[in-house]
Amino acid sequence: MTDCRIRLYQESDYEMVREVYAQCVKDLTPDGFYQALRFSHIRLFMLAIFLLSLLTTGSFLVSVLGIILVMVVLWMCSREFFHSYVHVTFSNDMLDIGKYYLQREGYGFWVAECEGKVVGTVAAAPLTHVGGKKHVELRRMAVIKGHRGRGIAKALCKTIIDFARKKGFQAVILETSIAQVGGQRVYESMGFHITHTFDYPKITAKVMGNKFLGYQYDILEAE
Repeated sequence: MTDCRIRLYQESDYEMVREVYAQCVKDLTPDGFYQALRFSHIRLFMLAIFLLSLLTTGSFLVSVLGIILVMVVLWMCSREFFHSYVHVTFSNDMLDIGKYYLQREGYGFWVAECEGKVVGTVAAAPLTHVGGKKHVELRRMAVIKGHRGRGIAKALCKTIIDFARKKGFQAVILETSIAQVGGQRVYESMGFHITHTFDYPKITAKVMGNKFLGYQYDILEAE
C-alpha cells in the first residue's frame, strides 16, 4: 500500500466515509446468502420442501419452484440484514462521526486514503469489562473492492492496536459475522483469537443462521 496512507478522519470525509462503509456492508449480501446455503439444517429444510411438494403435487417443476422460493427468501433475509445494519449504524455513531469519535477520550476514527480518495475506514471505542479491565473495541472496519488484498485492512487493524497500546488498554476486541470470512483471516493473521460465538437478536439473522464471532487481541501478551 505504498500509494496509500492511514490518517485521522476529517469532517470533509463525511460523505465519502459513509458511502465506503455502506457499500462494503451491503456487498456482504451474497456472502450471507451463500453462508446460509452451507448450513445442513437449511439444506435439509430445502430437501423437505422439495420432497413434500413432489409428494403433494406430483410435479417436479412445482418442487423446483419451492426450492427457488426458499432461496429467494434467504437472499432477501441476507439483504435486509446487512442493509438494515447500515441504517442503524448511520442513525447511531456514524450520524455525527466527528462528535462521536473525535471529541471523546479513548475514541478514534481513521481512514485509508489512496490517491486522494477514501478507500477504507476503522474506528475505536473504549469498553470496560468485568473486573475493570480496559478494552477497546475495533469497529467500522471496511475496505472497498479493488483495494483489498493490498494490506490496507491489516494497516487499519494495526492502527487500532497501536492506539490501544498508546492509551493503555489491555486488549482490543471486535465482533464480526461468520459471513465475513475475509475479515476473519485478517484478524487471525494479526494475532486475534476467537473468544465466543453468539446469535444476533434479529429474525433475519436467525433465519440465515448468521452467527457472530467475538475476537480479542491481548496487548500485554503481544508485548
